[in-house]
Amino acid sequence: MASPRFNSIIIILFICTISLSIVSISCKEDLKTNQAALFAFGDSLFEAGNNNYFDSVSSFRSNFWPYGKTTFKFPTGRVSDGRIMIDFIAEYAWLPLIPPNLQPGYSNSQLTYGLNFATTAAGVFAGTFPGSVTNLSKDLGTQLNNFKNVEKTLRSNLGDAEARRVISKAVYLFHIGANDYQYPFFANTSTFSNTTKERFIDFVIGNTTTVIEELYKLGARKFGFLSLGPFGCTPSASIIDRTKIGSCFEPVTELINLHNQEFPRVLRRLERRLSGFKYFLHDFHTSLSQRINNPSRYGFKEGKMACCGSGPLRGINSCGFRNGPSQGYELCENADDYVFFDPSHLTEKAHQQIAELIWSGPPNVTAPYNLKTLFRL
Repeated sequence: MASPRFNSIIIILFICTISLSIVSISCKEDLKTNQAALFAFGDSLFEAGNNNYFDSVSSFRSNFWPYGKTTFKFPTGRVSDGRIMIDFIAEYAWLPLIPPNLQPGYSNSQLTYGLNFATTAAGVFAGTFPGSVTNLSKDLGTQLNNFKNVEKTLRSNLGDAEARRVISKAVYLFHIGANDYQYPFFANTSTFSNTTKERFIDFVIGNTTTVIEELYKLGARKFGFLSLGPFGCTPSASIIDRTKIGSCFEPVTELINLHNQEFPRVLRRLERRLSGFKYFLHDFHTSLSQRINNPSRYGFKEGKMACCGSGPLRGINSCGFRNGPSQGYELCENADDYVFFDPSHLTEKAHQQIAELIWSGPPNVTAPYNLKTLFRL
């Protein structure tokens, strides 16, 4: 027969197990109740597969090998060898993978976790890379309209009060504008013969601000932004001037620098003017420039050459026979050695490093909050 002391221990263990179970259930329910959704807007940096569902020019899709080879082991439409920063952020925030909004089959209950509206080649303006989509628009205004449809669905399914709670607690993450500054040079347009660079930047930022204000009117309060990266220094941009292979393409670099100087001022004005408006701005330009120029410091071997592509620096975008079987491509052995997977887009490893800085980076890189703090507000 068991001793009284042994029986007491069993009773104590049983009580502790029950208590822990109750705490665990309580924590899970609390997490579910207070979970903030994540809605992403932007371009190929955040693309999770929306272009798979467009009648797109094939050069803007990434739903073929070797895209997706590292983690998913198959192409998903992400413009990388694996996961992108949105995926890592969702993981850090205890969210499932955030699906592209055009993906069929996600349930209405999944809307409470968020959606990804970003699309490759998207710009603030509808006229940016207009040939990329032949049956649907993908500009920032269209992404806003797609969110408005989601907002209506949330209200219909959850009721006004719960929908307001989801919308107000959610974080709205943006990376947009880089394609607007690159397109005039790639398409050889006359944009800058008709307007000044400063005026054009005002148009880009002004239209972005209008979308932010529209989301605010719908109840959004927490926003996240990335400064524009050094896209004049990608492998693709670094071979535009064949007399300066490996050098940044200065016309794009100048516009991006001017944008990054002005945009923080606009955000501070919005913070003063809009009650309850909270935001973070991550210095993506500096984060990526550091990895391009000093790759070994961050665990990379190559910062200026792409893993996949052809030509100098593998800067011709032929990855995965993107431009047809007649144009071959080279593929590196280990994508983790590279900052860039294809001539314009990051590897999973680079995405993860940037995501960590966005999530919990110090104030000199992500401010006035980091995303971890913003999720908790």
